[in-house]
Amino acid sequence: MENIYDILKERGFIEQATHEDEIRELLGKESVTFYIGFDPTADSLHVGHFIQVMVMMHMQRAGHKPIALIGGGTAMVGDPTGKTEMRKMLTEDDINKNAEAMGNQIGKYVTLDGEKGIAVNNADWLKGLNYIPFLRDVGRHFSVNRMLTAECFKSRMEKGLSFLEFNYMLMQSYDFLELNNRYNCKLELGGNDQWSNILGGVDLIRRVKSESAYGLTFKLLTTSEGKKMGKTEDGAVWIDENKTSPYDMYQYLRNVNDADVENCLALLTFLPMDEVRRLGSLEGAEINKAKEILAYEFTKIVHGEEEAKKAEKAAKSLFGGGMDQGSIPSTEMERETFDEPMPLFVILKEIGITSSNGEGRRLIKQGGIYIDDNRITDNNHKVALDDFNDGKLMIRKGKKVYHQITVK
Repeated sequence: MENIYDILKERGFIEQATHEDEIRELLGKESVTFYIGFDPTADSLHVGHFIQVMVMMHMQRAGHKPIALIGGGTAMVGDPTGKTEMRKMLTEDDINKNAEAMGNQIGKYVTLDGEKGIAVNNADWLKGLNYIPFLRDVGRHFSVNRMLTAECFKSRMEKGLSFLEFNYMLMQSYDFLELNNRYNCKLELGGNDQWSNILGGVDLIRRVKSESAYGLTFKLLTTSEGKKMGKTEDGAVWIDENKTSPYDMYQYLRNVNDADVENCLALLTFLPMDEVRRLGSLEGAEINKAKEILAYEFTKIVHGEEEAKKAEKAAKSLFGGGMDQGSIPSTEMERETFDEPMPLFVILKEIGITSSNGEGRRLIKQGGIYIDDNRITDNNHKVALDDFNDGKLMIRKGKKVYHQITVK
């Protein structure tokens, strides 16, 4: 059986490893317990986070045992990595709700039954820590001078790094030690922005227990230009279908840049690499077929085959001139709402196409909004019941964003 390390490397996941040869040998000879942490700063993962879930799925399929760590404790401090300002502090209730939602979500893709995989929340051990014993047992192993050179703190040094956030590296490192003690976890995985924090945990286990521990980071989901993927004008592309519909997810991936198709196919699907390379090498109009396969395969992983087929059918019928709109985002409104004609810019905000009335007015004035394929340029345009066809009205933003309103 092929070593999972080689599979991850061929698909382009692996960025850095603490001990590459040792990790590869370990993964080839035994079932390894590993962990990935997810701080519950929202109630859903987005497409960028899903790279980590894909790695967990690959690893579990190869016989290794994942621990999905939900950071109910670390989220109370906030990871400064990649942030120019301190993260917004969430209430404990919000963190707990997000943690439950995120844990349930990850469990849809990775088996976390206590045997093949484990789900834990670091609030279980972090919230009960006594500060002075923690400093004596853990803090003494960390050099402040070395921590200040870490990549995760660099972007914060000019504007100011709070002492609260400075503790984050110690807490994440302690997580690894705790999981090593509880479950013999030997390997921590994470996005490349977590490299400094992962090194802290590897070093802590080696210092405290004189045992081997390892860290591995994988690439963030970026474009060929190095920009993070997973966001649109309307915000993040969420895994939760109530926040981003299967149709919108399909459309997002259907419209990636040509240069990003092969990378996305490798990271976001389970297609064999020979097929990934073949599809990625297509040129001209043929590359659109590869994009359709990418969109379908990823939507199938996230939402299931039935929803992927619906999204594919809806997209093809729309752009092919048909009117089968089964998976297009829609909003149902009371018929009485339109007894008096409603300004279009208000409707755009109501259905989530824009975030403010001002943005709606600007879009209309610039010619970016259509009603049933008719461009609207009057930013005072109003919609009345007479505008609905069989109780339905299709609004389009630009060329790709559709939203159907139905009245009841």
